Amino acid sequence: MTDKVQPLESLSKKPEEPKIVVNLRRIKRKIMVMSGKGGVGKSTIAANLAVGLALRGYRVGLLDCDIHGPTIPTIFGLESARPEVSEEGILPIQVLPNLSIMSIGFLLENKDSPIIWRGPAKMGAIKQFLEEVYWGALDFLIIDLPPGTGDEPLSVAQLIPNCDGSVLVTTPQDVALISVRKSITFSEKLNVPVIGLVDNMHGLICPHCDKPIDVFGSGGVEKASEDFNIPILARLPIEPKVAEMEDKGTIIQDQLKHGTEWQKSFEKVVDAVQETLKEE
Repeated sequence: MTDKVQPLESLSKKPEEPKIVVNLRRIKRKIMVMSGKGGVGKSTIAANLAVGLALRGYRVGLLDCDIHGPTIPTIFGLESARPEVSEEGILPIQVLPNLSIMSIGFLLENKDSPIIWRGPAKMGAIKQFLEEVYWGALDFLIIDLPPGTGDEPLSVAQLIPNCDGSVLVTTPQDVALISVRKSITFSEKLNVPVIGLVDNMHGLICPHCDKPIDVFGSGGVEKASEDFNIPILARLPIEPKVAEMEDKGTIIQDQLKHGTEWQKSFEKVVDAVQETLKEE
């Protein structure tokens, strides 16, 4: 019996890089948008951040990693959209010439159908979004994560070991702040720099006397900021028009109008994420 000898030319070949590594190399900045609990407006922040950066001329991708409760298709009014497939891979939905989005919501035949998956299946889907979706060359990939510090955030952190930063969304409510403090520690343990906190639903302006009403209390976000030495990027008021634009799927048109106090304050969040491009 003769031993099989590997040809010399095959020994000189460099091993092919994993597709996910090749894809991620073309993205300058990967930013996670997180929250400690649900209902604090995290997807609203992620969607507006992606649109805000795109309107400033950057090439942006928005990845909805909320497997069980994808809301990005609704926010953009694209619930019936379906991605196409090319030789390069799955093509994300093009919203603007420089803004594309991807969500498990685009793959559901019935939007009311629940996704009943365990951790490994969810991690496999997220890996496919990063590996098989043809994002192309991007300045920013904004990753909308589900609330908490479970499978999905951990999967993204493991698949993107050099994630460039996280934006943590909370409300002044004590319950939300207890959870966001855990998200801060989660980011630190995984070596993901925390860009800052977004204090959403920060009061309501009375329509009769124009005085602010602290619906969820106040002071807790400031304490978390001081305890962890993390800046508060913006304090965003409760704004009915923001909810209305999401229900109608008119987020881009409304951002162009730039007519609410919420949107004016939100520019500070876009500024902070834009600054990460200047960091080496």
